[in-house]
Amino acid sequence: MNPADNSPSPAPTARPWRRLVAVLLLLGALWAVFQFTGLRARINPQALRDGFAAHSVWGFVAFTALFALGNLIQLPGWIFLASAVLALGPAWGAGATFSAALVSCAVTFVIVRAFGANALRELPGPLARRLFSRLDAHPVRSVALLRLFFQTVPALNYALALSGLRFRDYMLGTLIGLPLPLVVYAAFFDTLAGLMGWQLH
Repeated sequence: MNPADNSPSPAPTARPWRRLVAVLLLLGALWAVFQFTGLRARINPQALRDGFAAHSVWGFVAFTALFALGNLIQLPGWIFLASAVLALGPAWGAGATFSAALVSCAVTFVIVRAFGANALRELPGPLARRLFSRLDAHPVRSVALLRLFFQTVPALNYALALSGLRFRDYMLGTLIGLPLPLVVYAAFFDTLAGLMGWQLH
């Protein structure tokens, strides 16, 4: 008998914590790269608006890529929505942000799931089991309601990616729940820009 066979295997509860640590290390490393290279400070409404003004197609591609990266480094989504509204107006700005947000949410899900798997679902305790039972009962509706109130908040994306939720349900709930708050916030930013005399598109 091989002595190595007698070595104790890791406790099941240790595995989800290791996965969570792996996700935190990844996100921390991305944040550090963007913070200390100065790239994070360059992602601001004026820079994003100038990108749209310079070239609409490539500006949208860059906008989408930066939205996805911003979601991974904890940049709030309003920065992207405000810049899109200022550059394109409330209707096109909301539409561009919605498209970019879908890509961003998908990218975050894939990356976090690759490193963390279903770590949150594997955590022990009755509270976790109750929460996930509700999510499993109505996954699309649950995601839609969360998007309605929290939109693309990075922490929400991380939690959903680590919950064991199916990608299809995650994206469908996002598709349903995200448009209304984006339209409302786009109208708000457009009104605020008019009151403040900010230059629009």
